Amino acid sequence: MLIAMPGMVDQNFAGSVTLLCQHSDAGAIGITINRLSDYTLGEILNQLKIDCDDESIRGRPVLEGGPVAPDRGFVLHSPLPGYESSLEVGEDIMVTTSRDVLAEIAEGKGPEKYVVALGYAGWGGGQLEGEMLANAWLSVAADTSIVFDLPLPSRFDEALGRLGIQVDRLHSEAGHA
Repeated sequence: MLIAMPGMVDQNFAGSVTLLCQHSDAGAIGITINRLSDYTLGEILNQLKIDCDDESIRGRPVLEGGPVAPDRGFVLHSPLPGYESSLEVGEDIMVTTSRDVLAEIAEGKGPEKYVVALGYAGWGGGQLEGEMLANAWLSVAADTSIVFDLPLPSRFDEALGRLGIQVDRLHSEAGHA
């Protein structure tokens, strides 16, 4: 996971925690996991014409996954094979853009844990590496409890805590020895 440093000037990422889903020489893709969108899952299901009568599912929040393609939906979910386009992000997390996961969620089936997000964070080849060298991001191992279980406002501090850092100890200026 990427944790935005206090000096992050891009308001799309200030105070954010982003799960890195794919990284190669061509670039990187991630889903921000601590920003609330203006939508509920029920509104998304309505737009996709997927029926769901369960208000606990319909009322679930949808996240702002990042500034790229904000009209495109992503589902981060606990492992459950058999979906059209789910890809492993790690041992305990998968990501998909496939409608079949949402249809099963609406029926009360599907993955045990999930997060729905609109949009994603994207970096061109070498861009993320440059931002890391410029101290724009800290990195920490992905943690399912942060991704799926913690309330959104706690995710940033908890991700930092996994590194043994308290937010009030971070400074927006960094140097190199």
